[in-house]
Amino acid sequence: MKITYIHHSSFFVELETMALLFDYTEGILPEINKDKPLFVFASHRHGDHYSPKILDLPLKYDTIHLVLSDDISIKHLPERIANHITYMKPGAECRFWLREGIISELADEGKGANIEVSTFRSTDEGVAFIIRAEGKVLYHAGDLNNWRWEGEPDDWNQNMAKQYSEEVDKMEGIKFDVAFLPLDPRQENAFYLGFHEFMNKNQVNWVFPMHCWGDFSVIQKLKNMEVSNPYEDRIIDIKEDGESFILG
Repeated sequence: MKITYIHHSSFFVELETMALLFDYTEGILPEINKDKPLFVFASHRHGDHYSPKILDLPLKYDTIHLVLSDDISIKHLPERIANHITYMKPGAECRFWLREGIISELADEGKGANIEVSTFRSTDEGVAFIIRAEGKVLYHAGDLNNWRWEGEPDDWNQNMAKQYSEEVDKMEGIKFDVAFLPLDPRQENAFYLGFHEFMNKNQVNWVFPMHCWGDFSVIQKLKNMEVSNPYEDRIIDIKEDGESFILG
Protein backbone atom coordinates (compact mmCIF):
# COMPACT_ATOMS: atom_id res chain seq x y z
CA MET A 1 0.00 0.00 0.00
CA LYS A 2 1.41 3.35 -1.08
CA ILE A 3 0.08 6.55 0.47
CA THR A 4 0.87 10.03 -0.83
CA TYR A 5 0.15 13.14 1.21
CA ILE A 6 -1.13 15.76 -1.21
CA HIS A 7 -2.14 18.81 0.83
CA HIS A 8 -3.98 19.69 4.07
CA SER A 9 -6.37 16.72 4.54
CA SER A 10 -5.92 15.14 1.12
CA PHE A 11 -4.29 11.75 0.58
CA PHE A 12 -3.95 9.38 -2.36
CA VAL A 13 -3.92 5.67 -1.50
CA GLU A 14 -2.76 3.06 -4.00
CA LEU A 15 -3.96 -0.49 -3.31
CA GLU A 16 -3.38 -3.58 -5.45
CA THR A 17 -6.65 -3.38 -7.37
CA MET A 18 -7.88 0.20 -6.85
CA ALA A 19 -6.92 3.72 -5.80
CA LEU A 20 -8.53 6.07 -3.27
CA LEU A 21 -8.41 9.87 -3.24
CA PHE A 22 -9.54 11.76 -0.12
CA ASP A 23 -10.65 15.39 0.29
CA TYR A 24 -8.76 16.80 -2.68
CA THR A 25 -8.84 20.59 -3.12
CA GLU A 26 -5.39 21.56 -4.38
CA GLY A 27 -1.88 20.27 -4.82
CA ILE A 28 -0.16 17.98 -7.31
CA LEU A 29 -1.87 14.66 -7.87
CA PRO A 30 0.46 11.70 -8.29
CA GLU A 31 0.28 9.77 -11.54
CA ILE A 32 -2.92 7.74 -11.51
CA ASN A 33 -2.98 4.33 -13.16
CA LYS A 34 -6.01 4.44 -15.46
CA ASP A 35 -6.20 0.64 -15.44
CA LYS A 36 -7.25 0.72 -11.78
CA PRO A 37 -10.66 1.86 -10.52
CA LEU A 38 -10.47 5.22 -8.74
CA PHE A 39 -12.69 6.12 -5.77
CA VAL A 40 -12.82 9.81 -4.84
CA PHE A 41 -14.09 10.81 -1.39
CA ALA A 42 -15.17 14.24 -0.12
CA SER A 43 -16.09 14.42 3.57
CA HIS A 44 -17.98 17.74 3.48
CA ARG A 45 -18.56 20.99 1.67
CA HIS A 46 -15.91 23.22 3.30
CA GLY A 47 -13.44 24.66 0.82
CA ASP A 48 -10.45 23.00 2.49
CA HIS A 49 -12.03 19.55 1.99
CA TYR A 50 -14.09 19.76 -1.21
CA SER A 51 -13.43 21.40 -4.56
CA PRO A 52 -15.53 21.22 -7.75
CA LYS A 53 -12.25 20.24 -9.42
CA ILE A 54 -13.00 16.62 -8.58
CA LEU A 55 -16.06 16.77 -10.86
CA ASP A 56 -13.66 16.93 -13.80
CA LEU A 57 -12.10 13.57 -12.93
CA PRO A 58 -14.91 11.42 -14.46
CA LEU A 59 -14.09 13.11 -17.76
CA LYS A 60 -10.52 11.78 -17.52
CA TYR A 61 -11.01 8.33 -16.00
CA ASP A 62 -13.57 5.79 -17.16
CA THR A 63 -13.57 3.56 -14.08
CA ILE A 64 -14.23 6.10 -11.34
CA HIS A 65 -16.76 6.78 -8.63
CA LEU A 66 -17.20 9.82 -6.38
CA VAL A 67 -18.45 9.25 -2.83
CA LEU A 68 -19.61 12.57 -1.42
CA SER A 69 -21.10 13.71 1.87
CA ASP A 70 -24.76 14.62 1.34
CA ASP A 71 -24.14 18.20 2.54
CA ILE A 72 -22.35 18.86 -0.77
CA SER A 73 -24.79 20.50 -3.15
CA ILE A 74 -23.99 20.37 -6.85
CA LYS A 75 -26.28 22.08 -9.34
CA HIS A 76 -26.63 21.47 -13.08
CA LEU A 77 -24.55 18.30 -13.02
CA PRO A 78 -24.18 16.59 -16.41
CA GLU A 79 -25.81 13.15 -16.48
CA ARG A 80 -22.55 11.45 -17.41
CA ILE A 81 -20.96 12.70 -14.20
CA ALA A 82 -24.09 12.16 -12.06
CA ASN A 83 -23.89 8.44 -12.86
CA HIS A 84 -20.51 8.35 -11.15
CA ILE A 85 -21.63 9.85 -7.81
CA THR A 86 -23.00 8.40 -4.58
CA TYR A 87 -24.07 10.74 -1.78
CA MET A 88 -23.80 9.47 1.77
CA LYS A 89 -25.36 10.81 4.95
CA PRO A 90 -23.96 10.12 8.45
CA GLY A 91 -24.55 6.59 9.67
CA ALA A 92 -24.85 5.13 6.17
CA GLU A 93 -23.24 2.13 4.47
CA CYS A 94 -22.56 1.51 0.78
CA ARG A 95 -21.00 -1.43 -1.03
CA PHE A 96 -19.48 -1.35 -4.51
CA TRP A 97 -18.76 -4.12 -6.97
CA LEU A 98 -16.01 -3.90 -9.60
CA ARG A 99 -16.39 -5.91 -12.79
CA GLU A 100 -14.95 -5.40 -16.29
CA GLY A 101 -14.29 -1.68 -15.88
CA ILE A 102 -17.67 -0.95 -14.30
CA ILE A 103 -18.32 0.19 -10.71
CA SER A 104 -21.78 -0.79 -9.46
CA GLU A 105 -23.39 0.13 -6.16
CA LEU A 106 -24.76 -3.00 -4.49
CA ALA A 107 -28.20 -3.24 -2.96
CA ASP A 108 -27.94 -6.98 -2.33
CA GLU A 109 -26.05 -7.70 0.87
CA GLY A 110 -25.55 -11.28 -0.29
CA LYS A 111 -23.14 -10.31 -3.04
CA GLY A 112 -19.46 -9.94 -2.36
CA ALA A 113 -18.44 -6.28 -2.41
CA ASN A 114 -14.98 -5.22 -3.50
CA ILE A 115 -15.16 -2.09 -1.35
CA GLU A 116 -17.42 -1.15 1.57
CA VAL A 117 -17.87 2.39 2.86
CA SER A 118 -19.37 3.43 6.22
CA THR A 119 -19.92 6.97 7.45
CA PHE A 120 -19.98 8.64 10.86
CA ARG A 121 -21.36 12.04 11.84
CA SER A 122 -18.79 14.82 11.93
CA THR A 123 -18.65 17.19 14.88
CA ASP A 124 -18.44 19.98 12.29
CA GLU A 125 -19.90 19.33 8.81
CA GLY A 126 -20.47 16.18 6.83
CA VAL A 127 -19.06 12.75 7.56
CA ALA A 128 -16.04 10.65 8.41
CA PHE A 129 -15.34 7.56 6.27
CA ILE A 130 -14.36 4.00 7.06
CA ILE A 131 -13.31 2.07 3.95
CA ARG A 132 -12.88 -1.70 3.82
CA ALA A 133 -11.10 -3.03 0.74
CA GLU A 134 -8.62 -5.82 -0.03
CA GLY A 135 -8.74 -6.96 3.58
CA LYS A 136 -7.63 -3.52 4.81
CA VAL A 137 -9.52 -0.95 6.89
CA LEU A 138 -8.88 2.77 6.43
CA TYR A 139 -10.38 5.70 8.32
CA HIS A 140 -10.51 9.31 7.12
CA ALA A 141 -11.89 11.61 9.80
CA GLY A 142 -12.77 14.61 7.64
CA ASP A 143 -13.64 17.18 10.32
CA LEU A 144 -14.73 14.66 12.95
CA ASN A 145 -12.63 15.89 15.85
CA ASN A 146 -12.80 17.25 19.39
CA TRP A 147 -12.90 20.91 18.33
CA ARG A 148 -12.13 22.48 21.67
CA TRP A 149 -11.41 26.22 21.38
CA GLU A 150 -10.06 28.83 23.75
CA GLY A 151 -12.73 31.47 24.30
CA GLU A 152 -15.71 29.16 23.81
CA PRO A 153 -17.96 28.62 26.87
CA ASP A 154 -17.13 25.56 28.98
CA ASP A 155 -20.48 23.95 28.23
CA TRP A 156 -19.87 24.32 24.48
CA ASN A 157 -16.47 22.63 24.74
CA GLN A 158 -17.85 19.91 26.99
CA ASN A 159 -20.68 19.20 24.56
CA MET A 160 -18.17 19.02 21.70
CA ALA A 161 -16.06 16.50 23.62
CA LYS A 162 -19.19 14.45 24.37
CA GLN A 163 -20.28 14.38 20.72
CA TYR A 164 -16.82 13.36 19.60
CA SER A 165 -16.57 10.56 22.16
CA GLU A 166 -19.98 9.23 21.12
CA GLU A 167 -18.89 8.88 17.49
CA VAL A 168 -15.51 7.35 18.30
CA ASP A 169 -17.16 4.88 20.67
CA LYS A 170 -19.26 3.59 17.77
CA MET A 171 -16.02 2.32 16.21
CA GLU A 172 -15.14 0.10 19.17
CA GLY A 173 -13.59 -3.19 18.12
CA ILE A 174 -12.58 -2.10 14.61
CA LYS A 175 -8.91 -2.70 13.79
CA PHE A 176 -7.59 0.02 11.50
CA ASP A 177 -4.67 -0.44 9.17
CA VAL A 178 -4.47 3.31 8.51
CA ALA A 179 -6.16 6.36 10.04
CA PHE A 180 -6.03 9.97 8.86
CA LEU A 181 -6.69 12.25 11.84
CA PRO A 182 -6.84 16.05 12.35
CA LEU A 183 -3.99 17.63 14.31
CA ASP A 184 -4.78 21.34 14.16
CA PRO A 185 -2.29 23.86 15.64
CA ARG A 186 -5.01 26.53 15.81
CA GLN A 187 -6.44 24.70 18.83
CA GLU A 188 -3.38 25.66 20.87
CA ASN A 189 -3.12 23.49 23.99
CA ALA A 190 -6.09 21.38 22.90
CA PHE A 191 -4.55 20.51 19.52
CA TYR A 192 -3.98 16.83 20.34
CA LEU A 193 -7.17 15.90 22.25
CA GLY A 194 -9.20 14.35 19.43
CA PHE A 195 -6.16 12.61 17.95
CA HIS A 196 -5.16 11.17 21.32
CA GLU A 197 -8.65 9.93 22.17
CA PHE A 198 -8.96 8.11 18.86
CA MET A 199 -5.57 6.45 19.26
CA ASN A 200 -6.23 5.63 22.89
CA LYS A 201 -9.55 3.92 22.11
CA ASN A 202 -8.71 2.14 18.86
CA GLN A 203 -6.16 -0.26 17.46
CA VAL A 204 -4.40 1.55 14.60
CA ASN A 205 -1.33 0.29 12.77
CA TRP A 206 -0.39 3.63 11.16
CA VAL A 207 -1.75 7.13 11.69
CA PHE A 208 -1.30 10.15 9.42
CA PRO A 209 -1.79 13.61 10.97
CA MET A 210 -3.68 16.04 8.73
CA HIS A 211 -5.45 19.42 8.85
CA CYS A 212 -2.19 20.94 10.13
CA TRP A 213 -2.48 24.08 7.96
CA GLY A 214 1.12 23.62 6.81
CA ASP A 215 2.51 23.63 10.36
CA PHE A 216 3.98 20.13 10.49
CA SER A 217 5.83 20.97 13.72
CA VAL A 218 2.70 19.89 15.64
CA ILE A 219 3.46 16.30 14.66
CA GLN A 220 6.77 16.28 16.50
CA LYS A 221 5.21 18.32 19.29
CA LEU A 222 2.74 15.50 19.90
CA LYS A 223 5.40 12.82 19.58
CA ASN A 224 7.41 14.61 22.28
CA MET A 225 4.46 14.54 24.70
CA GLU A 226 4.29 11.74 27.25
CA VAL A 227 0.64 11.00 26.39
CA SER A 228 1.68 9.77 22.94
CA ASN A 229 4.20 7.21 24.23
CA PRO A 230 1.90 4.21 23.56
CA TYR A 231 1.49 5.09 19.87
CA GLU A 232 4.35 7.50 19.06
CA ASP A 233 6.09 5.01 16.77
CA ARG A 234 2.92 4.62 14.67
CA ILE A 235 2.61 8.33 13.83
CA ILE A 236 3.78 9.11 10.30
CA ASP A 237 6.05 12.16 10.34
CA ILE A 238 4.90 14.24 7.35
CA LYS A 239 7.27 17.05 6.43
CA GLU A 240 5.90 18.43 3.16
CA ASP A 241 3.24 18.14 0.49
CA GLY A 242 3.84 15.36 -2.03
CA GLU A 243 5.58 12.90 0.31
CA SER A 244 4.89 9.22 -0.32
CA PHE A 245 5.05 6.34 2.12
CA ILE A 246 5.11 2.58 1.47
CA LEU A 247 3.31 0.57 4.13
CA GLY A 248 3.15 -3.19 4.48
